[in-house]
Amino acid sequence: MFLCFGTSANNEETLTWNNTRKLTWEDFKASPNPNSDAVALTASGITFGYSLKTSGKRIVDFSASVEAHFYPNKSWYLTDRADDYILAHEQLHFDITELYVRKFRQQLDRLVVNQNIKKQMGQIHIAINEALDKTQKTYDKQTNHSINVEAQEYWNNYVKEELNKLDEYKSP
Repeated sequence: MFLCFGTSANNEETLTWNNTRKLTWEDFKASPNPNSDAVALTASGITFGYSLKTSGKRIVDFSASVEAHFYPNKSWYLTDRADDYILAHEQLHFDITELYVRKFRQQLDRLVVNQNIKKQMGQIHIAINEALDKTQKTYDKQTNHSINVEAQEYWNNYVKEELNKLDEYKSP
């Protein structure tokens, strides 16, 4: 199961996506939701910020920062039902967030500096978050929250391939 957040600028504890560091159960620090049928919940989202360089009143350049974050204090699991297979399912939710970070960076990379750049970046941000949310829900629906092993394997391969296609935009 997943929970997606948009931009987060508070001081909440986060883990930034990293290709060499996978999630562990110790990263899931929230109390389980007693009203949920899920075995675990991954809270992740995209953090986005930018700065503009101006000359007079004209925008002449911009830079942006986009990261995939995991929120330990909003993520939980049931200790008696969690295993490595479930953890891998939860990791893929975080990987899907990274995939959409890469798509976001790719779209930002294609932007040409203009006087509407703030609006354009805002529109991309909204569209990426909507697509991310839809993909996360589709992932859980098609895998039945990891119960459908064949669908889970498909998603494992699909996300890996999509991440590889956007390797030049990966998080450090």
